[in-house]
Amino acid sequence: MYAIGELSRRTGVKVPTIRYYEQMGLISAPDRSEGNQRRYERADLERLTFIRHARDLGFPIEAIRELLSLSRHPDEPCERADHIAREQLAEVREKIARLQKLEHELDRIVSHCGSHTVGDCYVIRALSDHGLCDHEH
Repeated sequence: MYAIGELSRRTGVKVPTIRYYEQMGLISAPDRSEGNQRRYERADLERLTFIRHARDLGFPIEAIRELLSLSRHPDEPCERADHIAREQLAEVREKIARLQKLEHELDRIVSHCGSHTVGDCYVIRALSDHGLCDHEH
C-alpha cells in the first residue's frame, strides 16, 4: 500500500494532479486508513504510471480514459487504440508544423533587427504591424 506522497514520488505525478485524476475518474478513489489517509495499491501505481506516460506523449484526458477502458479487455482487437494513437500523432505533427512556422517567422524578424535603438527596432515594429510578417501564425 502506498500513501499519496509515496505514489507521487514513485510516479512523478504531483499530489494535486493525483487528486484531479481521481475526480476525473481516471483512477479510483482509494481506500482510507484508520487515520483517513488515502492508501493506494500496486494496480493504482501502474495505472497512474500509464496515465503519466500518456500525458507526457500529449494524449488528452478523454483519449486516456478510452485507452484505459480498452486496456481492461486484453483479448479485443487493438484497432481503436491504434486509431487513438494515430490521431495523437497527427496532432503532434500539426503542432510541429505550426511551431516550425513560428520559428521561421521569429528567425526572420530577429535577422532584420540591426538597429541600436528601440525606436528603430525591427522586432518592435514587426510586433506592432502584423503586415510585416511573411505569413499567418
